Amino acid sequence: MSSEIPVKQIDPSSDPSNKNNKGETVELYASRKKIYVKEVKGFFQRIRNVSLTLLMSMYFLFVWLTLDGQPLIHFDLPAREFHLYGATFYPKDFILLSGMLIICAYGLFFITTLFGRVWCGYTCPQTVWTFIFMWVEERIEGSRNKRMKLDKSPSSSGKIIKKSAKHTVWLLIALATGLTFVGYFYPIRELIVDLFTLQANGWAYFWVAFFTVATYLNAGWMREQVCLYMCPYARFQSVMFDPNTRVVSYDPNRGEPRGGRKKGVKPDEAGLGDCIDCGQCVQVCPTGIDIRDGLQYECIGCALCIDACDEIMEKMDYPKGLISYTTENELEGKQSKLLRPRTFGYGIMLALMISAIIVTIATRVPAQMDALRDRGALFSFNGQGRIENSYTLKIANMSEVPQTFTLSVAGLDDIQILTETRVTVASGENRSLPTVVDVPPESISESNNEILFKAVSETDTSLILETESRFVGPTR
Repeated sequence: MSSEIPVKQIDPSSDPSNKNNKGETVELYASRKKIYVKEVKGFFQRIRNVSLTLLMSMYFLFVWLTLDGQPLIHFDLPAREFHLYGATFYPKDFILLSGMLIICAYGLFFITTLFGRVWCGYTCPQTVWTFIFMWVEERIEGSRNKRMKLDKSPSSSGKIIKKSAKHTVWLLIALATGLTFVGYFYPIRELIVDLFTLQANGWAYFWVAFFTVATYLNAGWMREQVCLYMCPYARFQSVMFDPNTRVVSYDPNRGEPRGGRKKGVKPDEAGLGDCIDCGQCVQVCPTGIDIRDGLQYECIGCALCIDACDEIMEKMDYPKGLISYTTENELEGKQSKLLRPRTFGYGIMLALMISAIIVTIATRVPAQMDALRDRGALFSFNGQGRIENSYTLKIANMSEVPQTFTLSVAGLDDIQILTETRVTVASGENRSLPTVVDVPPESISESNNEILFKAVSETDTSLILETESRFVGPTR
């Protein structure tokens, strides 16, 4: 059996479907056409309003909250400390950050295999801020038709006032966004005072300005362009889709053939499907697509078209659900499976990563000690005839309170620390402590001996640090 694929040469000039036979110029890139999104109310829009309110409340509120005098969330880059909900993490805890990012990735994959791009439609920052900006636009400039009419009208005092008011509110929201974001790195109470008294450093002004401008442009001007051209998720999301993935879909079996008719006329009486071709699903779409053309990468799963279509179906006394969250199998009359191998795979990996992070954080010791032996001199004899070794003890206090440690050493008979045995380490401090240890010559039988340093916290008696090292003496 031949595996070759038959190839047929096509002459473009002989193709009647080719619209460019007359030498017309086709532009490969077309400039953006502004999308006027119509406001719609419905079940899914209410869900988005709840998620939007919750996310915005968390973003703008958490930066002001403190716990034991410490910001609830504070990424202190100069001190290399990251304070999260009462716990302090350091660069050495980078593995935890990596694990959390992997959890976010697998969580996104897991949800996408089940429900498509619900992340994009309900919780993505670009979507959240864009919907806020569209809400402001609707309140100031009016409905979709009024906005279109306003943009086409010549310049006037009324138009200038409305446009100025809209952009002023947009900039204020963008400024609040920039201030809040920088406030997670520069304590917000100090940031506000320092900015307005010109005491902040140049980087603070730069990043506030940067995020203000970025928010203003992305949510106010670029909008769907960010989703279509800048976000990589739109490009690889289809890899996680299968016939059982629940996505926003139009039912052509029920809706076609589409056509207008009067209210009260049943589809079978008009010889048409349920779709009355009103175009409401297109007018409410924030990316400007027609969901009736099938699944498209531009669809962000916001479900505004579902709310708009359900509203029309209700007015026509037709059943709702012509556009709905459904699967390819259900549209073809087949049974859908919620759980399948791909879902199990992502779910298991997600559960394993979450478990690993929980165990790591639960068993994380809030302090750490290392012993570095002085390699400049192997050993020396002191005035009492005892053998000395020098070390540097490094103690890192990762707890939220100062810790006072009592030091001791074991492993050889009559071994002792000659230097300071009580040390206080401040919260977040990495303390280096020069330490000298000696033993009598008769206590060592080998040139290289294992010893154990121990630090017991007086602040928290359950906190005990131990680290091994080597004690070097003369060869017998």
